[in-house]
Amino acid sequence: MTGEPLRVEPDTVDIVATRDAVEFVRSNGGALFVWTVTMAYGYHPVFVVEASVESPGPDRDFLRFEGQGIELFLDAGAHDPPEALHLDVTGVLRKRIRASWNGNSFTPE
Repeated sequence: MTGEPLRVEPDTVDIVATRDAVEFVRSNGGALFVWTVTMAYGYHPVFVVEASVESPGPDRDFLRFEGQGIELFLDAGAHDPPEALHLDVTGVLRKRIRASWNGNSFTPE
């Protein structure tokens, strides 16, 4: 990340978002949804982190965080919430939010 990260201040998760990520979420309604998806990877299951400014649907149990003019909804699934959730913007033609869980794009179960 470049520059000074913007932080949302919940008690349990350090959410670090670049300025571009915060502006992207603000300009797309002000809400960001982050959730985990478990996948088979070789012999070991892993979970990946998905993020969208559109809700993935009602079948999620989100924790709500608010700061910097945005709302973040996190569904950690069967996992404890991360120590840190990093948010950045990716994509050239179709911009989207990339989230990483404790600095990782995927994590072994």
